[in-house]
Formats: sequence, structure tokens, C-alpha cells
Amino acid sequence: MRVNKKYSCLPAEEKGIHIINIRAIEDIGYDQHESTLLNSLSKNPDADCKYGLYFRDGKRKVDYILVYHYKKSSAGKTLARRAQQNDASVRSNKQDQPLPGKGVQVEMGEGEPHMDYHEDDKRFRREEYEGNLVEAGLELERDEDTKIHGIGFVKIHAPWNVLCREAEFLKLKMPTKKMYQINQTHGLLKKINSVIQKITEPIQPKVAEHKPQTVKRLSYPFSREKQHLFDLSDKDSFFDSKTRSTIVYEILKRTTCTKAKYSMGITSLLANGVYSAAYPLHDGDYEGENVEPNDRKLLCEEWASYGVFYKYQPIDLVRKYFGEKIGLYFAWLGVYTQMLIPASIVGIIVFLYGCATVDENIPSMEMCDQRNNITMCPLCDKTCSYWKMSSACATARASHLFDNPATVFFSVFMALWAATFMEHWKRKQMRLNYRWDLTGFEEEEDHPRAEYEAKVLEKSLRKEHKHKETDKEKLTWKDRFPAYLTNFVGIIFMVGLTFAIVFGVIIYRISTAAALAISSTPSGRSSVRVTVTATAVIINLVVIIILDEVYGCIARWLTQIEVPKTDKNFEERLIFKAFLLKFVNAYTPIFYVAFFKGRFVGRPGDYVYIFHSFRMEECAPGGCLMELCIQLSIIMLGKQLIQNNLFEIGIPKMKKFIRYLKLKRRRSLDHEEHMKKKQRYEVDYNLEPFAGLTPEYMEMIIQFGFVTLFVASFPLAPLFALLNNIIEIRLDAKKFVTELRRPVAVRAKDIGIWYNILRGIGKLAVIINAFVISFTSDFIPRLVYLYMYSENGTMHGFVNHTLSSFNVSDFQAGTAPNDPLDLGYEVQICRYKDYREPPWSENKYDISKDFWAVLAARLAFVIVFQNLVMFMSEFVDWIIPDIPKDISQQIHKEKVLMVEVFMREEQGKLQMLETWKDKKKGENCNNHSPRLSRSRSGSLSSCHSYPLDV
Repeated sequence: MRVNKKYSCLPAEEKGIHIINIRAIEDIGYDQHESTLLNSLSKNPDADCKYGLYFRDGKRKVDYILVYHYKKSSAGKTLARRAQQNDASVRSNKQDQPLPGKGVQVEMGEGEPHMDYHEDDKRFRREEYEGNLVEAGLELERDEDTKIHGIGFVKIHAPWNVLCREAEFLKLKMPTKKMYQINQTHGLLKKINSVIQKITEPIQPKVAEHKPQTVKRLSYPFSREKQHLFDLSDKDSFFDSKTRSTIVYEILKRTTCTKAKYSMGITSLLANGVYSAAYPLHDGDYEGENVEPNDRKLLCEEWASYGVFYKYQPIDLVRKYFGEKIGLYFAWLGVYTQMLIPASIVGIIVFLYGCATVDENIPSMEMCDQRNNITMCPLCDKTCSYWKMSSACATARASHLFDNPATVFFSVFMALWAATFMEHWKRKQMRLNYRWDLTGFEEEEDHPRAEYEAKVLEKSLRKEHKHKETDKEKLTWKDRFPAYLTNFVGIIFMVGLTFAIVFGVIIYRISTAAALAISSTPSGRSSVRVTVTATAVIINLVVIIILDEVYGCIARWLTQIEVPKTDKNFEERLIFKAFLLKFVNAYTPIFYVAFFKGRFVGRPGDYVYIFHSFRMEECAPGGCLMELCIQLSIIMLGKQLIQNNLFEIGIPKMKKFIRYLKLKRRRSLDHEEHMKKKQRYEVDYNLEPFAGLTPEYMEMIIQFGFVTLFVASFPLAPLFALLNNIIEIRLDAKKFVTELRRPVAVRAKDIGIWYNILRGIGKLAVIINAFVISFTSDFIPRLVYLYMYSENGTMHGFVNHTLSSFNVSDFQAGTAPNDPLDLGYEVQICRYKDYREPPWSENKYDISKDFWAVLAARLAFVIVFQNLVMFMSEFVDWIIPDIPKDISQQIHKEKVLMVEVFMREEQGKLQMLETWKDKKKGENCNNHSPRLSRSRSGSLSSCHSYPLDV
């Protein structure tokens, strides 16, 4: 690569500038109207170039845009107007030709401020980099006469020969002329499919790509030597806009700009502020009058609209416009949402079963029966008094809605549902790979990231300073050890912070319960538990939402200091850290209620205290499952409503409003620019840059955890997830189509590391649900009582069996109720929920044998449930093939057809060769006399002695 000679003009002290620390300076620039690379202005440019979609000549399509900042001086504006009048249009395709427009320089007057050397360095880098792009075969055109003050645009076009060359390098599969019939179903299956198609026709999107196809073009990796295999009748549409932008982006990443020993590609140039943005263009406008039909407008109407929420997604059109990686995300989201429909139906049935049998539930009836006259021990020291069990009647009845025998069935069902969902997605993924010609596609190692190259450069410069001769440097674990240590300490600290916050909420619950118990009003005392639970859950929700944003930023920073080599490595490490921190943040309060609350309370007369003053909180008489349900439902719904929807709608709207205010201020500065119509690249520049799919996947994965991990306590979780996802699909679609710059299309054959995370959550869900049913609900104690202790084989007497007795004279000093006569009579014996010996026993208040029987049954249930469900899940995984049979047949058919095509081509070549040889032989024998032939070779075999160049 050639080095720009203008670098030698820098002063000696400025030549050592550390380029890595250069950042984009938006308000500083220079007038570069006179150093344009390709400055072609026509009399009516907007009409010719379709407002920025084409070059000024109206023929070459804009495939990519580079954006940079510059300073617009008054001298520059004058020269820009002169240049516009001269209508200079230059096209440079020769490698040895200097870039046009560089000879004209703006002469600064005495009053004009001189440019700083940082800006000069950026300008030199841009000139060299763009020159290298021209040498690579790309065609460029610069535009600084825009409505956006101080912003310049470089339009890039890839000609046909460059597209063919890069398509061959990238091994892009392109459709050939050969078409073949797709295997169709026959008999009964064909009739069933036709009936299903007629029924689902109203919910199908009205796009050509979504219609069922009976024929398919044979695809083959593009080769310039085999162009005759491909249908090149329309070269303008052979490579679509997605493919063209992908090819240009590969060239941008590969092309370097050098100064001394430093090399940097487009990622480094963007990171260091040489360019402020780089993006492909959208196909056109999506709304307004007289808008030409385009894929973006079609996607907006048939996909990114809330009015079509009931329709299938046009996944093939999404892939055509955004690429395979984004297409796979929306395909996965669609499959997940469809699979939530049967889970929601079964969850509703389980909930309705609980509602229908609540009046027949004997334990809750016994708790609500005031004739039992069960006096319970105080819930706190001193200020709390004795209370009647019948006062917790509402809680007991509500608990039955979620704690009933159908819950166990639903837990097994959801474990099998998760396994079926994963298998269904694998099959769907294979179908998409076949349709999108991704079979046999293998991801190649990506280009190094800008930060990695910078670290390697720093390391090599340090070694050169020590006069050490080194080969090509790379970062080792020793270089990354401080970052690894920081990551370990940081993650441990964040997890500890989450635990500390949960512990603080526990202190809040205990202290608030004690404070409300002092209330003089009976209504205040009766609603203590509900008030404390609701306020604590809301605090947890607010903390979770705040920490989610904080942890996302911290995870990105921890990943950046590791300096991963490629974007793929960076993304995988970021996903792992962000998921770990957000998983702990979202589920720690729920884990506390499910498995720790009420387990370490102690007993009356010997309670467990925190800080010697706060008594550990107990579960309600009906168990902790109802509180777990409240906790899970509020966190899940609040997180989806506030974080997923309001943030996704509100924050982009706010950013758009801020950009509008900035643009309005710029318009007021330059009325002449305000009167011009915006070009396509100017409109797209004002859109939000694409930040990757990690946030979109992350919120869905956390939701998947809510649906599967604690579904035994909240059967309606799949229903709320379904309602959220119906909105989420259209919300994300609208964001991608209307609010984001068009992302670079990335080829991918699967969803990557997210699939492994989903499988891990599915396995973990089986274990957690087993423990929730065993230890959080009363399902196992009821079974033990029914088959071991019940006298008549019914649940009568179960409540009394789960309560132990306590003699109030055994209270510790200073812990007895201040008002022992609050119930109107003197209490001698109070009851509490535990399996302990009575006060009249020899070993009073010791754990009874009933406790050990129930514990053994609980552990046995966990082992049986876990192994049984795991076995059933593996069986589902084994019985459902990963690749559909028809797809495997089609892939095999494509291979056979491709072999036939090449065999036929070889046979044609051989026939042509034989024909040519025979023709040549006849011509040679006719042109030479027999005597001349004999004199040369002694026989007529000389006719066969001519060399052939095939």
C-alpha cells in the first residue's frame, strides 16, 4: 500500500502522535470541498440520483456510505460554490493515477484559524484509505454539500468485476440456471396440507417470498470461470443490495491505511474518529405519497405494523433485506412465540382447575373454619400478639390456585415442552438453511478488532524500544492476566452486590412488618403481610431494572479490557458475562423466597435473629408458594412492561427527539441548506446505529427462564410471555425497519451460543421445579399425611398435623407479647408451623420423626422427578430427528443434480474437443499432399501430430 507523502509535512514533534487515542471530534474539521475524491455535480442531481440512492450519474448504485466530520469555513463555502458551478466530475479506476481534487487547496486568510494536526492526520488517513479503496476496484464519490452542517459523505459503488471477484472469495452460493422440482407430499398428507394452507391463508403475509414454492434453483458457490452456469441476464439484480453491501464491507475491513508501521482497517478508523459512521443504505422511504415500491416499504406494511400482529412473519423477506443472522433471530422468536400457545392453553387449564376445586380443598377449608379455634404464636416479638389461623383464610384459598395436584403435571409438561421446543427449532433451522442455501456453510475467522490491533501495536512498539527483534506479535495470557483478574474480581463483586441488595430488602421486610404490627388499627394489623410483600417486590423490581442497565455496561467494559481478537469472540464473552450478571440479578429475590424464606426461622422461645434484633421472617400458614407466585408475576410483568416495551419505545423516541432538536438548530444556522431536500444517506445518518442482537436475545432468554424455571408456582407465566411476544415481534420489527440504520448483512447458520444457554436453562428448570414442588409447596407433606397418618384416607386433620404446640411460659425474657389478652382470653398453648415435639414430651421442641419422614419423601421425589423428566426429555430429543426427512432428501437431490450438471458439462467439453480434433484433422489432411506429408513424417500419421491447446 502506498503511503501519503503529505505525512512528511508534519512537524517532528507531531510525528509521534499516538493514533490509537484519537477520537472523533464533531465540532472540529476543515473545509474539504477542494480535496474531494470524486466530486460530480449535475444540474439536477437529486432527480438523477433518486435522492442519494445512486451516484450523480444516476446509473451507479450506492452500496455503502462512509461519514466524516469537517469544519466548514467561509472560504470553503465560496470555493464550494465555484466547484459546484464548474460541475467537475471525475472517475478514477487506475491504480497509478493520483486521486482527483487533491491539487486544489483552500488558502487560509490571516483571520482564518489554522487546523490542528490531529485533524490533518485524519484527513491524510482518509485520503490514503480512499485511494486504497479505489485501487481495490471500488468507485467513490464525495458529497459535502449536504443539509447536515459539518458532515461529509463518501458514497461507494462496487462494479460488476469487483462483485464477481469478492463473491468468489467469499464462496457465496448463487442460484444457477438449473431448476428442479421440490418433492411434494402425496395422498392424505397432501390433502391435509392443502386444507391447512386454505385455513391459514388469511394470516399469511402478502409477499412473494412467503408463497409456497414447488421449484427451486440449484445453488452453487460463485465462480468467474463458471459464469455460464448462472443466470446473468440481469446483472443489476443478480447481486441484491444485501449481498452488495456485504461485499463492500468485506473490502472495507480488508483494506488498510498505513503510516510508518501502523496498519488500520475500517473498524480502527471508526474507533479512532477518522470516520464517524459507516453503513449501507435503506432501499428507500417506507411512508409518504408517491413512494416507489421497495422491500423496506413492503416490510413496514406486512411485518412492522401492529395491525398485522396475527399474521406470520415474512421471514424470507426479512432475510433478503437484513441478512441471515437477523432473519434467524426473528425466525427463532416466531417459533418460540408459536410454541407458547399450547403452553399457555395448558397453563390456563391448570389455573382454572385450581379455581374450580378451591371450595373442595379440605386443608384450606379447615384453615378457614373458625370453629377450629386454632391460636397461632406471635409473628414478631413484643409488639405482635396471638392471632387466629382463620384470619389467613384468603391466603390459604389463593394458594390452592397454584398449589394443587395439577401443578405437578404442568411442571412435567413444561419440561417436555422445553425439550420439544428445542427440537422443533433445530428442525426449523435446518429448513431455513436449506431454503437460504446455507448447507455446508462454515464461518471463517473474522478480521481482528481495532482494539486488538492497537494492543498488538503497543506491544510491538515497546519491544522495538528495547531493541528486540520480534516476529509478528500477538496477545498472550500474560498480557491479558490483569484483565482476567479484573473480570474475576468484578463479577464476584457484582454478584455480592446483588446478594447484599436482596439482604437489604429482607431487612426492610422484617423491620416494616414489625413497624406495621404496632399499628393501632385492626385493619392495619391484618394487612401487614400483603403490604410488606407488595412493597418489597416493587423495590426488588426497581432495583433489578436499574442493575440490569448497570450490569450491561459493566459486562461490556469487562469484555473490552480483555481485548478479544475477533468480533465473534467479543460477542460470546460479552454474552456470557451479561447473562451471568443479569441471571443472578433477576432470579436472586425469587430464589430467596422459593428456597430460603421460612427455612431458618427457629421456633418460639428460640428464634434466629439478624443483628440480634431482627427476627427471620416466616412463610404464611398456607406456605411460601403464594408469595413466590406474587414475586414472580410482578417481576416478570414489570420487567416486560417497563424494561422491554417502555424502554424500547420511549428511549428511541427520546433520542429521535433530541436529534430533531439538534437538526433544527443546525437548520436555523444555515437557511440555504435547510431549503434542500435530504438525500437518502442523510436521512439514514440521523437514524440510530445498529447495536447488535445481544439485547434482543437477552430479554427473551431471561423471559424463557421465567416461563420454565419457576413455572410450578405460576402457571400463567406462558400466557403473559405470549402476550408480550406478540407485541415484541412487531416492536422489534418496527425498530429495525424505521428507527435503525440498515445493519450489514451477516451470514449465519444458527443462533450461536444462545442455543447452548437455552439448553442449559431447560436442564436447570427440571431441577428447580423438582425442588419447588418438594420444598416450597405442600404437595409432598400432603401425600405423606394421606398415605401414612390419615385415619380415614382423606385430608381431614392435615392442618393440625403440620402444626406444633408451644407453651407460652417458655418464651424468652422480653419476647412475650405486650398484650397477651388481645384475643379476649388468656392463651396457654399457641401453635406454629413445624414438625417438633410438644412441650409435654420428654424431648420437648426437638425435631420429630414426622419431619424426617417428610424430608425423606421430599428428597425421594426430587430424585425420581428429575431422572424421570430428564429421561423423557432425552427420549423426545432422540425420537425427533434434527434434520427433517424431506430436507435431507432435497439436500441429497441437490448434490446428485450438481454432479449431473458437471458431468454433462465435461461431456460437452469432450464432444467439442473431439469435434474440433476431427475438423482439424480433415483440414490438415486436405491442405497437404501425401508426398509432402510422407516427406515430413514418413506416414499419414502426421495429421495427428499437431498440439492441441484446450
